[in-house]
Amino acid sequence: MNWLETTAVVFGIVSVFLSVRQNIWSWPTAIVNVTLYFLVFRDARLYADMGLQLVYFVLSLYGWYEWLYGGEQKSELRVSRATPRMTASLVVVAALSVALLGTLFARWTDAALPYLDSATASTSLVAQWMMTRKVLENWAVWMAVDVVYVGMFIYKSLYLTAGLYAVFFVLAAMGHSQWRRSYLADHASATSANFADALH
Repeated sequence: MNWLETTAVVFGIVSVFLSVRQNIWSWPTAIVNVTLYFLVFRDARLYADMGLQLVYFVLSLYGWYEWLYGGEQKSELRVSRATPRMTASLVVVAALSVALLGTLFARWTDAALPYLDSATASTSLVAQWMMTRKVLENWAVWMAVDVVYVGMFIYKSLYLTAGLYAVFFVLAAMGHSQWRRSYLADHASATSANFADALH
């Protein structure tokens, strides 16, 4: 059993579980997780996902700050919904990223699965950015990409990591449910406050 992969799995589960609960400690545990997975993916020759860990590292720092101070008047960030414009922009960014990275890794490296690896990496990057902004739909994107990741990691004999992404799928479903309740509760409170203000 690879101790590096095992430790990365543990930190990954803890980080996502804390994200589901909107706990700020999800970000420092995520930083440990992505550092370890940088090394795991390097050894597996999954270079797009290896490089993705560097982006995750930066996004984890960004998410840490945004969750604390990204709300109105630098308050705690609340759950929001994706707008049509945001969705369209992120789809375009992901598609361009897949085309660019897939071609790059296919032509210039010994990447094992250049286009599939690039597709999962690019989609994950979109989902992670959405999470830093507490966009509810990030969990739906994660569920879709987790299914693909499970198959890819089984193919690469990274069985612990495949199991991790199966757990991630379940946690993402839980996250969507809990964040949706949080969003509806905040939205109801805001609506009530606006109604009260209108009466005065």
